[in-house]
Amino acid sequence: MNQEEIKEKRINELREKYSKQYEQQQQQIELENQIDSALKIVLTEEAKSRLANVRLVNRDLYLKTAQSLIFLYKSGKIQEKIGEEELKRLLEQLSAKREITIKRK
Repeated sequence: MNQEEIKEKRINELREKYSKQYEQQQQQIELENQIDSALKIVLTEEAKSRLANVRLVNRDLYLKTAQSLIFLYKSGKIQEKIGEEELKRLLEQLSAKREITIKRK
């Protein structure tokens, strides 16, 4: 292989790599948009604002909360929009640390 062929191969590898990354980013954006549109149905403006703040600070907690809210809505357990106080309670439940105790015999 000469240098031109090596350069060409490397350029193609990089193009492929970046196109895959771009596709993943697009899928992530689409998923985020779907989650946001579902949460607009379920949450009040204040609750959406609070959840957006949680999203900035703790992404895992945000995703767990959003997933729980969407599941509850789809299963019919949420009849009206959830307010900020109810969201606070849900966040506390989901973020509660589980203590593990080890008993020695």
